[in-house]
Amino acid sequence: MQNDRFLKACRREQVDCTPVWLMRQAGRYMAEYMEIRTKYDFLTMCKTPELATEVTLQPINRLGVDAAILFADILLPLEGMGINLAFAKNEGPVISNPVRRIQDVENIRILEAEEATPYVMEAIRMIRKELAGRAPLIGFSGAPFTIASYIIEGGGSKEYKNCKTMMFGAPEVWDALMEKISEVLLRYLKAQIKAGAQAVQMFDSWVGALSPDDYERYVLPYSRYVLSGLKDEGVPVIHFANNASAMLELVVRAGGDVIGIDWRINLDEAWRRIGYDRAVQGNLDPFTLFAPPRLIEEKVKRILEMAENRPGHIFNLGHGINKETPVENVMAMVEAVHKYSRR
Repeated sequence: MQNDRFLKACRREQVDCTPVWLMRQAGRYMAEYMEIRTKYDFLTMCKTPELATEVTLQPINRLGVDAAILFADILLPLEGMGINLAFAKNEGPVISNPVRRIQDVENIRILEAEEATPYVMEAIRMIRKELAGRAPLIGFSGAPFTIASYIIEGGGSKEYKNCKTMMFGAPEVWDALMEKISEVLLRYLKAQIKAGAQAVQMFDSWVGALSPDDYERYVLPYSRYVLSGLKDEGVPVIHFANNASAMLELVVRAGGDVIGIDWRINLDEAWRRIGYDRAVQGNLDPFTLFAPPRLIEEKVKRILEMAENRPGHIFNLGHGINKETPVENVMAMVEAVHKYSRR
């Protein structure tokens, strides 16, 4: 492989400079993406391997990042489960048959991922061929809690009222749902690895809505089921729990070779709490990329200083890149990471 910095850092091996990639790096902030998006709706792009391949490769071709991440969506496995998913204009995902009762849970199907999402696996095979060793490919899924929150709420939420009502008021329904979701996600990630993903990331985007106690009771066992089920797959596994600084130790207990960190905690403190036997990923505030390049450089240098050249740091944002981010600022950030971390 021509550039294996990312994979080496996942394994906490020495690298020539710190690898960098971005969550949501294949997306709306790039003009190349928007040109395609004017012709196709989002789900069509996800379900057409040729389009997913093109979009995945755009940041590799332009930005100089050290890894590609599959262009897809965390909710793609839902249709195979029997959940009706649509993306409404300017509203995001909408689920017309949310799961609220035990009967709803019993109706959820557990299919093999190649049957439920064949287009994802074909895209991975196609991307690997097109990458030709220029950089590794990261596959991904949502985490059980984040997927459950969408399924129960019927879309995005700020309060998670229905989700927490089930958790606290009908824990047996919650557990039954989480068991099914966890099995679907484990099969989904295993299929991505079999298709050619060289690392995978599990996104727990909404888990910061929970207290540490509730995370430990209602979420940790299911995240651990997925992550522990990937241990023998031979690829690095990244576990990103957004807004989870208050419960980093619990996130580590759930598993992952690499622990993703958001921007709400300093990287040095986070790594100390996580333990130096794990690699870490992060953790620039995404909105720093709207600042002048001089400030972006300063922020990059500060994070690199906190990492202390310790093996196992992957530079990333603390969450996904904003759709209005200037591309030239992203390029300045990538350049600064490589320049100031050169060993």
